[in-house]
Amino acid sequence: MTHRLTLEQVRLSLQHRALVELDATIGPGEVLTIMGPSGSGKSSLLAWVAGFLNPVFTVSGRVRLDGCDITRLPAEQRRIGLLFQDAMLFPHLSVEGNLRFGMPRHTPDKAARIQTALEEIGLPGFGDRDPATLSGGQQARVALMRLLLSDPCAVLLDEPFSKLDAHLRHEMRQLVFGHLHRAKLPSLLVTHDREDAADAAGRVIELTN
Repeated sequence: MTHRLTLEQVRLSLQHRALVELDATIGPGEVLTIMGPSGSGKSSLLAWVAGFLNPVFTVSGRVRLDGCDITRLPAEQRRIGLLFQDAMLFPHLSVEGNLRFGMPRHTPDKAARIQTALEEIGLPGFGDRDPATLSGGQQARVALMRLLLSDPCAVLLDEPFSKLDAHLRHEMRQLVFGHLHRAKLPSLLVTHDREDAADAAGRVIELTN
């Protein structure tokens, strides 16, 4: 199944000052990039789409996923995956435990699916590893696969490459955007890095303070 994410006549404000005004539809496998400096509202936009925006902000407009209005749904019911600057792996779980955590209950043969997933991200045999023993790039790969295994209908990317070493960034961009494209997931990326936008190879909207 393919998915489509629509941000309909969105206006995000803080203390009566408009930060973001946006009307856009993101198609299957497309990455829409929102660029802007700190304080421009780009991360707040993601928080609103995900369902956990700080109430100090005021927002009008709607979020639609496959035509359904999800604006008022709680975050856990939106089926939107998130990838952050930090991998945010659970330290008390193994790599396999982290991957298993987000998988829907109905997923058949979870163990085999996890092994295949680890091979897809170049980490075969890493299931029993403690996340703390992984490099930053390896943790990012596990975080990406945990997101994909959660079976989201859309994805939000909040500066996901900013903490990686420079030589890893292009590799991780190719990995992330390649997986999102093949999974036909509509994705919204916020960043201040033009190389992120270039590798995303989609539309770019620039915000100002």
